[in-house]
Amino acid sequence: MGIGIIIASHGKFAEGIHQSGSMIFGDQEKVQVVTFMPSEGPDDLYAHFNNAIAQFDADDEILVLADLWSGSPFNQASRIMGENPDRKFAIITGLNLPMLIQAYTERMMDATAGVDQVAANIIKEAKDGIKALPEELNPLEEASPTEKVVTALQGAIPPGTVIGDGQLKINLARVDTRLLHGQVATNWTPASKANRIIVASDTVAKDELRKQLIKQAAPGGVKANVVPIDKLIEASKDPRFGNTHALILFETPQEALRAIEGGVPIKELNVGSMAHSTGKTMVNNVLSMDKDDVETFEKLRDLGVEFDVRKVPNDSRKNLFDLIKKANVQ
Repeated sequence: MGIGIIIASHGKFAEGIHQSGSMIFGDQEKVQVVTFMPSEGPDDLYAHFNNAIAQFDADDEILVLADLWSGSPFNQASRIMGENPDRKFAIITGLNLPMLIQAYTERMMDATAGVDQVAANIIKEAKDGIKALPEELNPLEEASPTEKVVTALQGAIPPGTVIGDGQLKINLARVDTRLLHGQVATNWTPASKANRIIVASDTVAKDELRKQLIKQAAPGGVKANVVPIDKLIEASKDPRFGNTHALILFETPQEALRAIEGGVPIKELNVGSMAHSTGKTMVNNVLSMDKDDVETFEKLRDLGVEFDVRKVPNDSRKNLFDLIKKANVQ
């Protein structure tokens, strides 16, 4: 048993948002698109839904993500739901991209979760995905417990105070030239179960514009900070971060090496994206390296670091040094 997802809309909106979701999260199984075109009537839409459901396994629960409450896609999905009382359905309206990404995330995180549980989690994320710039356009909300903890960790707790076991938890460390972007925010962050994103970069820490953009890109309920490498090393030894589960992002493997040599306890490094530039060799479609990069990875390997080469969590893992050898990086 699993959950089949139907994305439904007036016109081709559902097709577009399905494509966007695939760009960010990768291709997904058990996903069907239902569109209601101007030339069609309710019976046509009813048939589209039944054809979509037929593509799933007989015991799959059904999650419908529709555009409008009381719109034709919602009405026909409700009709089919009523005709199948023995099958679990959930219908959510207000279709947006955060909603779809969260649906994919929920299925990935817990394959045994029922559609009711998944739907409840999706609604919050879909609402939190509605934000505005300038920030003063957003309604004021009381700080969440997570935000209060983060604020405390930023200075309200005296140095030397031990929180939890006093050890920073590094749920994921990743090399990614783009740092915090869509795939990281909506894919890797929930997969890692991190409650804090730390971008560790001397260059970005000096760039106020980039720092602000990174903080704005953080997913709901997760705080993002930009710090120089030395500050990350200090934080990794600060007992006030004992309840922090971090996703650490590096622009380059060289910065990761500096951090690890400084004592940051990273045992595995996710190698996700390294941009191409003059003098670098394409190792695969998202990784470009030169001799210095290879030597850096060799030093990391000698320090006992293992490597996880994946762009998104549902990609299969690749062997870093097999890729380097095949590409013949000079």
